[in-house]
Amino acid sequence: MAASSKKFQKKKSNEGKRKFNKASKKQFKTKKDGAVKSEAVALQLEDDVPDFPRGGGSSLSKHERDEIRAEVDAEFEAEELALKKNKRKKSQKKIQAMPDDLGSLFGDGITGKLPRYANKITLKNISPGMKLWGVVAEVNEKDLVISLPGGLRGLVRAGDALDPVVSNKVENNEGDFLKNIFYPGQLVSCIVLQLDDDKKETGKRKIWLSLRLSFLHKGFTLDAVQEGMVLTGYVISIEDHGYMLHFGLSSFTGFLRKDGHAESKDVEVRTGQFLQGVIKSIDKTRKVVNLSSDPDTVSKCVTKDLKGISIDLLIPGMLINASVRSTLENGIMLSFLTYFTGTVDTCHLQNKFPNKNWKDDYNQNKKVNARILFIDPSTRAVGLTLNPHLVHNKAPPLHVNIGDIFDQSKVVRVDRGFGLLLEIPSKPVSTPAYVNVSDVAEEEVRKLEKKFKEGTQVRVRILGFRHLEGLATGILKASAFEGPVFTHSDVKPGMVVKAKVTSLDSFGAIVQFPGGVKALCPTRHMSEFEIAKPGKKFKVGAELVFRVLGCKSKRITVTYKKTLVKSKLGIISSYAEATEGLVTHGWITKIEKHGFFVRFYNGVQGFAPRSELGLGPGDDPNSMYHVGQVVKCRVTGSSPASRHINLSLQMRPVRISEDDMVKLGSIVSGVVEGLTPSAVVINVNSKAHLKGMISNEHLADHHERAALLKSILKPGYKFDQLLVLDIEGNNIVLSAKFSLISSAEQLPSDISQIRPNTVVHGYVCNLIETGCFVRFLGRLTGFSPRSKAMDDHKADLSGAFYIGQSVRCNIVDIARLQSLGSDGSELKWIEGFNIGSVIEAKIGEAKDIGVVVSFDKYNDVLGFITHSQLGGLSLETGSVVQAAVLDVDKAERLVDLSLKPEFVEKSQEGSSKSQPHKKKRKREASKALELHQTVNAVVEIVKEHYLVIAIPEYNHAIGYASIADYNTQKLPQKQFLNGQRVIATVMALPSPETSGRLLLLLNSIGEVTETSSSKRAKKKSSYNVGSLVPAEVTEIMPLELRLKFGIGFCGRVHITEVNDNNVLEKPFGNFKVGQTITARIVGKPNQKGHLWDLSIKPAMLADAGEIGVKTALEEFDFSTGQLVTGYVYKVDSEWAWLTISRHVKARLFILDTGCEPNELQQFQERFKVGKPVSGHILNVNKDKKLLRIVRHPLGALSTRNAGDEDKRKGESGNNISDESVTAHIHEGDILGGRISKILPGIGGLVVQIGPNNYGRVHFTELKDAWESDPLSGYHEGQFVKCKVLEVSHSTKGTIHIDLSLRLSLDGMIPKNPLELASDVDSTSKRAEKVEDLYPNMAVQGYVKNVIPKGCFIMLSRKVDAKILMSNLSNGYVNDPKKEFPIGKLVSGRVLAVEPLSKRVEVTLKNSDTKGTSKSEINDFSRLHVGDIVSGRIRRVESYGLFVTLDHTNMVGLCHFSELSDDHIENIQTNYAAGEKVKAKILKLDEERHRISLGMKNSYFTDDIDFQITEQEESDEDIEETGVADDDADDEARSILLTDSTGMDIEYGSGVSDVLAQAESRASIPPLDVTLDDIEHSDMENFISQNQENNEVTGVDEKSKRRAKKKAKEEREREIRAAEERQLEKDVPRTTDEFEKLVRSSPNSSFVWIKYMAFMLNSADIEKARAIAERALRTINIREETEKLNIWVAYFNLENQYGNPPEEAVQKVFQRALQYCDPKKVHFALLGMYERTEQHKLAEELLDKMSKKFKHSCKLWLRRVQMLLMQQQDRVQPVVNRALLCLPRHKHVKFISQAAILEFKSGVPDRGRSMFEGVLREYPKRTDLWSIYLDQEIRLGDEDVIRALFERAISLSLPPKKMKFLFKKYLNYEKSCGDEARIESVKRKAMDYVESTLT
Repeated sequence: MAASSKKFQKKKSNEGKRKFNKASKKQFKTKKDGAVKSEAVALQLEDDVPDFPRGGGSSLSKHERDEIRAEVDAEFEAEELALKKNKRKKSQKKIQAMPDDLGSLFGDGITGKLPRYANKITLKNISPGMKLWGVVAEVNEKDLVISLPGGLRGLVRAGDALDPVVSNKVENNEGDFLKNIFYPGQLVSCIVLQLDDDKKETGKRKIWLSLRLSFLHKGFTLDAVQEGMVLTGYVISIEDHGYMLHFGLSSFTGFLRKDGHAESKDVEVRTGQFLQGVIKSIDKTRKVVNLSSDPDTVSKCVTKDLKGISIDLLIPGMLINASVRSTLENGIMLSFLTYFTGTVDTCHLQNKFPNKNWKDDYNQNKKVNARILFIDPSTRAVGLTLNPHLVHNKAPPLHVNIGDIFDQSKVVRVDRGFGLLLEIPSKPVSTPAYVNVSDVAEEEVRKLEKKFKEGTQVRVRILGFRHLEGLATGILKASAFEGPVFTHSDVKPGMVVKAKVTSLDSFGAIVQFPGGVKALCPTRHMSEFEIAKPGKKFKVGAELVFRVLGCKSKRITVTYKKTLVKSKLGIISSYAEATEGLVTHGWITKIEKHGFFVRFYNGVQGFAPRSELGLGPGDDPNSMYHVGQVVKCRVTGSSPASRHINLSLQMRPVRISEDDMVKLGSIVSGVVEGLTPSAVVINVNSKAHLKGMISNEHLADHHERAALLKSILKPGYKFDQLLVLDIEGNNIVLSAKFSLISSAEQLPSDISQIRPNTVVHGYVCNLIETGCFVRFLGRLTGFSPRSKAMDDHKADLSGAFYIGQSVRCNIVDIARLQSLGSDGSELKWIEGFNIGSVIEAKIGEAKDIGVVVSFDKYNDVLGFITHSQLGGLSLETGSVVQAAVLDVDKAERLVDLSLKPEFVEKSQEGSSKSQPHKKKRKREASKALELHQTVNAVVEIVKEHYLVIAIPEYNHAIGYASIADYNTQKLPQKQFLNGQRVIATVMALPSPETSGRLLLLLNSIGEVTETSSSKRAKKKSSYNVGSLVPAEVTEIMPLELRLKFGIGFCGRVHITEVNDNNVLEKPFGNFKVGQTITARIVGKPNQKGHLWDLSIKPAMLADAGEIGVKTALEEFDFSTGQLVTGYVYKVDSEWAWLTISRHVKARLFILDTGCEPNELQQFQERFKVGKPVSGHILNVNKDKKLLRIVRHPLGALSTRNAGDEDKRKGESGNNISDESVTAHIHEGDILGGRISKILPGIGGLVVQIGPNNYGRVHFTELKDAWESDPLSGYHEGQFVKCKVLEVSHSTKGTIHIDLSLRLSLDGMIPKNPLELASDVDSTSKRAEKVEDLYPNMAVQGYVKNVIPKGCFIMLSRKVDAKILMSNLSNGYVNDPKKEFPIGKLVSGRVLAVEPLSKRVEVTLKNSDTKGTSKSEINDFSRLHVGDIVSGRIRRVESYGLFVTLDHTNMVGLCHFSELSDDHIENIQTNYAAGEKVKAKILKLDEERHRISLGMKNSYFTDDIDFQITEQEESDEDIEETGVADDDADDEARSILLTDSTGMDIEYGSGVSDVLAQAESRASIPPLDVTLDDIEHSDMENFISQNQENNEVTGVDEKSKRRAKKKAKEEREREIRAAEERQLEKDVPRTTDEFEKLVRSSPNSSFVWIKYMAFMLNSADIEKARAIAERALRTINIREETEKLNIWVAYFNLENQYGNPPEEAVQKVFQRALQYCDPKKVHFALLGMYERTEQHKLAEELLDKMSKKFKHSCKLWLRRVQMLLMQQQDRVQPVVNRALLCLPRHKHVKFISQAAILEFKSGVPDRGRSMFEGVLREYPKRTDLWSIYLDQEIRLGDEDVIRALFERAISLSLPPKKMKFLFKKYLNYEKSCGDEARIESVKRKAMDYVESTLT
């Protein structure tokens, strides 16, 4: 029976379906009225269009429709059941697994049926937003680990544990705050934030939770809270009597009295801690709830059954009364709180050990207490628990540990296909455990119930623990009991285990032990050596043998290195295990020069020094060992406390007797064994057969000689003397430095051997920024600070010393000159050349630098006489001369001679006396010179490393002075000249040790110990400031002369002290070293340099000489504008620094040095150090003695400022401020600048013209020629030449400078004429004033702003012009913003100029059109009344069309009464701008340049005579269109349009002020007030009045003409008066002028908005706001429209400058609602959002308006329009909703307008559907047919258009309406069809006429 009924239903259902589908296919066929009615139902069902009250009705009754719908529903249900049965049969296994994985969170609960399974939370169905109950399992420093239902684990970041209000207080007071607030075992409510896939393990997800109460209590309010409810809150503060609680909400707080807090007294309450309490009372006035936290009360408090409670108010952990509704397969279903149902799975039942008959304990309607376990708001699924511990608000206890084995566990329940429930005999109470079916046995168990029976005992091992359920998880597999590793606690370092490779990564391999524990094998430990492709050896699934390296915080690392795995040696896993002598294996982690680090187990680390590595001298550890290498090492020492272990790679220490050991500081010999790049390896001659090493730096004292020696050394070379510097085990560090070897006995090896004020030899071992380290023997090291290491503190330390350099510390000795070579007979020739002796020489070849001589006795010895030693003699080649020996070079076998009489005669006088007398004289000379005596000497010969000098005062005794010593080897050597005078100190008298030479030390190199005679000499010479002294030039520097005078006095002459006026190019050019000059002392020496200040100015030398203190204390007397000259002493990237005098400095900015860009680019090349520069003082800093100068004079303005500054200076005595920094900048100045910023759009450039001064270059002042992109060629940082156009001062004191970069301006022509562009002509001129413009003048400009009415262009810096939409182009402009983007260059002509209002109007229309002359284009005489003309619709208005006539610039008006022979309901639906039309001239008014047109068909062709009687038209009129383009709305408000001919077309009065204000307002970008929002109501009134006047019928024609003429004259008078008022008004430019204006027109919103815009242009936002507030207070309350204008401007102001804009706009909006019509305010705000493209805010506002103004047709149309503009496919639901909300009489208007929008911007098919639906209801509405046809005609599909016309003319309508349709059809065919189609339409019209007459 059931089957037959189903068949019947199915059959009936199919018939219904066929019936509907068949009917729906006939929607476009024209049948009789009955067919149309049946089609209406089909369309309605198919397109989901609501029923209309009238028109074609459905052919089915209501009862029949209900039966059909019931049959369809029954069929769907039957198909769904059949699908479910088939699916169950195919995959029964899969269905069984589904409940455990997904439960019913997303299952049958949605369909309303009872679920089969209880809800469970798993990794697959958990989702963000779920609320869960959990237990804190771990508390870490940065996060919490929460145990969740179902054994899941979640993580809580520290930032998500508390709300920010509370966490800020807690974190400020406590660092590790989580451990002070949370504890393991604490029950918490949490919410899921997000889920992340675990990167380490596939298939696992990280669950991120939040404990913030603001999320959990989101739906709570004070009204929802009731007494007896349990709430959880944070302790936000601790008071005297209790605790203030915060619930995450700002609406109310809580208070818990201390006597009501019955927690354990041992537990201290802290800020941020969670407390639970029962609400005792509610104080709604103070918004405080009082709570009590008694544990018994809290645990027993049940949530009351509240009326209308929502799911948002349910919190996990909430205790509820529930009743059993039904039992499920794995749990029970409970109903609670009236409206809710929840499920309990078997893990959360009251009995911890439920057997298979557990369902018997839960009968239907049984009452139980339960707590909420989880809530899923998305599916409304709720999980509950009946666990006794959880019901009593306590976490279940833990009595087992992971890894425990229980042999006698009892099977309580067997779940078929899922697992076993066991009872584990733990103490003190048993613990339930669950074993999953996969953990029961090694092989798959198919029938679990047969293998395990209830009551049997099994052996189980604990695998894990679910803290929330109190349920352990176990495993029965035999492998779980066999493996050595089951948990992390079983893992020990050094353990060898088998493991399986589970995954490979770049950092290593993840391996798993048999017990399931995972470990990491790092990449370095995957092999003995580094392998490129570990994947070849380590394959996933392979079982390998590893050894555990360490186990810390559950992170286990293992190694696969074979040496470590197979090692039988003991291991070191702690520092305490490292006993001395222990031999073990380790691996190298880091290699350094002095050794390497070895790592052992558990992170223990030791160090093996280089001496214990078994390396040879010079061997590099990196070449012998590598990181990761396993080494066998021996512990030589350890310190567990300091965690240090010393290691050795030598298993047995080498034993050497003490006698054979080489001692530190001893002298040894050795033979070179080999050479390395950095050292020499030596075999030391000792019994121990040791090897040593000499570094390259220790081969010699001097760096160059060390490098030379290294280059000639070869293996086998013998070193006789080597110093043992250091001993490292069996390796010895040696040195061959003679300075160290000679003083080996004095070298200290211990700190006790150091004595103060002793000379100590050493070598530099390290250099740092603050000094150098000097090492002696062993590791004994000293430190020399920078101040002690060098005389020049500014020099670079690394440039003065090098590592390994020989040095002497605290020494007054001099380096000895070493002699090279052996002591053989080769040196006997030296005996014939004693210093100072006279020898006979033969003149040889003459060279550029001297003469070469030879000696008869010594053929292989050469002599040389420099030009300075010739003594003025002229020598001939081959002559023999007597010459004195000055120097002998043993190595080069070269003798330096002199022919000067003082040397030759001195020697001859000595030789004429007897030998005893000679010795006596020598002794007298020696006695005359004292040790450490300071003497004046003359340089005779300059050698490479020393000087040969003579001492004239001591009989021209010859001495030798070193140019550099050990300490100054790398410092730049001073240059000496022959004949130069120097001061030297006697350091060693002639003796055998010095080879009979007198050794001197130059005073400029080392400090000297003055003798008593020199001290006495200095005391006698007292110099004062003002004294004249003779001085000798010792050194010439770029900015000063160094002099010496007196005895040991040094001075300097500053570059400004040479000439009186500082104008010499090279002041020191006439001076030479050694020259003696006269100078006057002008300053005593400072403590740093000990240099006296001298002056050689002629004026200074000519004074009386008593300058004294006046000169020393030079007055600082400078004034602004004064011309000063100085010399450059420093140049950086921005400034040139000058020295004006010794104490006064000046600085010159880069941009003040010139105006040409190439000069500025070469700034640093132009200003070299020492160059004289003159400039005028701009400002003065007296404290710093610093001047700021500029190159050009300051002018009159600067003189006035200078006077003021002098006055201020005299009054206060303080520094002159920087107020005059722009005093040197005047209008017309040519300056150098640097582009600082390129402003976007048409902003121009910001150019820097001073250190802190910037000017702006207007967009029109960038280039001379009008270019499309004038910014091209400019970039930031570029130097430019600019001219100052204007300098203005604001009221705030800021200075605005306008600049120009145009080369055609005066003074801007570059020095190089080629740089001037050739195309600079008269077109480059700019109109600086409005007066410079005149009508028909050709102009160019850049588009500044585009508005719906047109655009504004910039003609120059100060002159803007407006271009109306009609004057933008000869053709139709579809999108002005696209065709005229901001910054576009346009060319046009001036139409009109208003100098008083400073308004300029320009047209871009071409003066010629296709070769037609201008006179012809504007010639009215060519037009005659009755002419047929063609043109294009320029604009569509409700009162007519404006048509631009072809080939002219003239515009005519076709009134709506002249458009058609028939009445047209809506012009805008029939005509569109840009369409080509044909018209007839009806009237011409040449005086007023007006053309009246007519477009009726009767004007062009004969009408078809229908000969029918007219009937009354239908009174169903469509309302006016509510949606129009913005351009049309704006232009509809214009009262006066002027084209190129000056033709005026007037509309009416009352709107001229609107136009003028709107045009002015369009130039206020910050406020951007549109006319739609301001004057919409006025224009609607004006248009409606105009329509009413035209539609008045039955009035006498004569009186009508009279009234019309009178109204026209009245309008003209008002227009003229308005224009005169506009001309008389001048645009206000100051605050005072605006104040006058607002006082005169207090109710004019236009004036107030202009005032606001003025303030915004001055960047004063707050004042603009204040003006808006003032306007709202001032404007009369009756002027609602004016007030609304101010509110709209206020919206725009806050939208652009509010902080944040959204909140600021909302505040103003809420205020505006209180004063103005809410609907208008809402639409005004909506318009602003749409203009600024804030679509999201606009949608939110529309949602609110849809509820507030749901009866507004305009609102719904705006919503549809917005969706279409955003191309969103949600139009149909909005249309359906609008039809439900709108009144019935507005449906036609809404549907027709929505359909038009669909045709224009959306999907035309949807528009057709709407028109079809409304025409079914109103088939006789010709206006609807006309709109429908117009839209289809606009799309242009001819087949669809003709089909629609055929449908229209087949209707049964009154004759007048049919005439309208036939005429429209005929016009269409005339424009698009051929003659055959035209005749066809005419024939059908005639057929209709005939059928009507018959």
